[in-house]
Amino acid sequence: MTNSFDSDVIVLGGGLAGQTLALALDQAGVSVTLVDAAPLDDMLAPEFDGRASALAYTSYRMLEVIGAADRMRAHVQRIEHILVCDGRPYGGPKPGGPGPHTLHFDRREIHPEDEGEPLGWMCENRHTRHALTACLKARKDIQLVAPMKADRWEHIPGGIELFLEDGRSLKGRLLCASDGKFSRSRQQAGTRTAGWGYDQTGIVATVEHEKPHDGVAYEYFLPGGPYAILPLPGNRASLVWTERTEIANAILKLDADGFQAELDKRFGDFLGAVKEAGPRWGYPLSVKFAERFYEDRIAYVGDAARGIHPLAGQGFNLGIRDAAALAEVLADAKSLGMELGSPVTLQRYAKWRKLDSMGLVAATDMFNRLFSNDIGPLRLVRGLGLSLVDKIPAARQFFMREAGGETGDLPKLLKGESLAA
Repeated sequence: MTNSFDSDVIVLGGGLAGQTLALALDQAGVSVTLVDAAPLDDMLAPEFDGRASALAYTSYRMLEVIGAADRMRAHVQRIEHILVCDGRPYGGPKPGGPGPHTLHFDRREIHPEDEGEPLGWMCENRHTRHALTACLKARKDIQLVAPMKADRWEHIPGGIELFLEDGRSLKGRLLCASDGKFSRSRQQAGTRTAGWGYDQTGIVATVEHEKPHDGVAYEYFLPGGPYAILPLPGNRASLVWTERTEIANAILKLDADGFQAELDKRFGDFLGAVKEAGPRWGYPLSVKFAERFYEDRIAYVGDAARGIHPLAGQGFNLGIRDAAALAEVLADAKSLGMELGSPVTLQRYAKWRKLDSMGLVAATDMFNRLFSNDIGPLRLVRGLGLSLVDKIPAARQFFMREAGGETGDLPKLLKGESLAA
């Protein structure tokens, strides 16, 4: 029976979450085959993805343990502070930039050491992907099947068989579906989902600014939605600018001068002159989450389990936490001689991850609806609320640890501990 399987686990989807999971499984002694429709080398091209991710400090611990962080160091930026506030109205006497009511998070409140952990790390996704792919190719025991589309899967005795577009098939004890928010694997399994659109689009761009950002991330709320300025190495920032879809599409089509005018209205001058530094991307925003995080012989990871609003920058972090929990569950099951793909094994994974996931779905949805408007009395109340929380150290520390992924029962990898035997 053992020789009939190509590996213990087949990971379908070679995005950031899928690659992280494959590396974690390999370290844990669980054999793995990674399948992706795109050539992994092509995925390293700068034009593939304009996004950057804010990595929680627990997520970065895991990337250190699995070896990816060493390859990312030249491209990461520490986040020392986070400033959350209502943004100034576009047409006010001093439009753009942070408003008067602020909530300030300082990493020294939870990491007081001089060179202690930051609140998080910023890295452009292309550099994270480059590091993960390089690590995968250096692991001789990980089988990479890319570029190759998967056609369908079928249950077989003791496992699952994945049929590929070229006629081949792969057999594993478990299929880990990390094939995105619109997962075909999940659709074939018939796992129900719930979700909704926001009629919002996230405009993603990189900007250069005159003054240093000093490792401060800004998240301020404008009538169209959240507006995040996330520090990158040098005097650069990743801009995640949410607008109603109709307005966002118009902004994306503007020429350089028109885009600059809209940028100046919102960004403000607190970092000096600012200008666009690269192409723009637009991503329609929605929420979708699976009713179950597993089926028989199938586990859902990353956006296949749930895709959330990017307001808190937690999308990739949730995928990393999925990978950390699932790798530990499967390593424990293998050491005890348990079936890797059985409901008994996968229930532990689902229980570990579902509460955290649903909490973030609810929280990001609530904050987006509360702050994405320009109702005068509501602006005043929420601004005063931010100022009130800012005066309560215990509340600030709770939110920082929650965003950092350090609440609840942490998997070993998120503590910076290896799963290697």
